[in-house]
Amino acid sequence: MKQRVITGIIAAALFLPIVIFGGFPFIIVTYILATIGLFELLRMKRLRAFSPEGIIGFLLLWALLIPNTYAHWLESLNVTKSELFVLAVLLLLVYTVVTKNAFTFDEAGFLFLSILYVGFGFYYFMEIRFIGLAYMVYALFTIWATDIGAYFIGRAWGKRKLWPEISPNKTVEGSIGGIVCAVIVAIVYQLCTNLFDSFGILIALTIVLSVFGQLGDLVESAFKRHYGVKDSGNILPGHGGILDRFDSLLFIAPILSVFMNVVL
Repeated sequence: MKQRVITGIIAAALFLPIVIFGGFPFIIVTYILATIGLFELLRMKRLRAFSPEGIIGFLLLWALLIPNTYAHWLESLNVTKSELFVLAVLLLLVYTVVTKNAFTFDEAGFLFLSILYVGFGFYYFMEIRFIGLAYMVYALFTIWATDIGAYFIGRAWGKRKLWPEISPNKTVEGSIGGIVCAVIVAIVYQLCTNLFDSFGILIALTIVLSVFGQLGDLVESAFKRHYGVKDSGNILPGHGGILDRFDSLLFIAPILSVFMNVVL
């Protein structure tokens, strides 16, 4: 726990100023985080990052991450992200033939889905920051309140297992406690910022984000259990890898971004 707290403080001290500053430094850091995240998934699957399929995967990830603000780079080449994805899929399928199934169809599917999972999550992470810092802070507060509430309430009163086959330590009571804590923190944040038009919208959205944040955590746990690893990586002592820390955010960022674009 001590190592976990120390790492968390150091990471927050380095990461939060970049989030607050935004702009190009924030984009660069997001690219780095997404690249490490994809690398962690490839390592779980025992795919080589420095290989033709790995290079195609990282290039496609970086193209997917291009923010709307810089989309003119692709437009100047008369190409869209969708067209790049189609081209990458064809290249990966051809590569299965060239390697005589040393690189298999299943591995191509895994790589493509991993790119979508990591790429869209971090892409919308950037988009939320571009819409406004206050929304990014709201998203982070929701995740942190859910995690902290679920942990402490689960330890104090947790009895019924939430999903023992995937994550044996999580409990139903902890999950509900995490949602309640997220709503309380969101209400306090709303009183300080007046971010949303009504408390009804705020509470409903916070509940949805808290639930999907926990689902994102469970998805990452399912990955690790399936591939027989304890953590996605070891870059963050006491916490694991990048995906271990951003698994919830990868799920809620698209939801929050779509909500803001539709409702705001």
